[in-house]
Amino acid sequence: MSHFSQIKTQIRNLDSLKDALSELGIDWKPGPREVRGYRGQTHPAEISIEQENGYDIGFRWNGQEYELVADLQYWQQNLSVDGFLRQVTQRYAYQTVMKETSRVGFQVTEQKQQEDGSIRLVVQRWSA
Repeated sequence: MSHFSQIKTQIRNLDSLKDALSELGIDWKPGPREVRGYRGQTHPAEISIEQENGYDIGFRWNGQEYELVADLQYWQQNLSVDGFLRQVTQRYAYQTVMKETSRVGFQVTEQKQQEDGSIRLVVQRWSA
């Protein structure tokens, strides 16, 4: 019986996910790779994050989104699973917004970290 848990996310763009993890200082490896779990069990993933205890965290495409896969019994991060996913999701959203606004000709004119942890962005586009 597998010990792996799959946690749904709203993450759909692999490049933005990679950029978000890098921005957070998380050492990740590109896949496809096998994420290591309990008793040598493995699970395929497009991104793996090795932990010091020998058990990995991964992100795997399920056909709709990149879900987090890990043996949660051996979670070894500074944040809880929910806290980790909140942080990754926020940076993912930021990366996605920055890429998309740039792609359609907008520029960030103001960026401010709010007291509640959210980020306020103001973008504009000049037209001729």
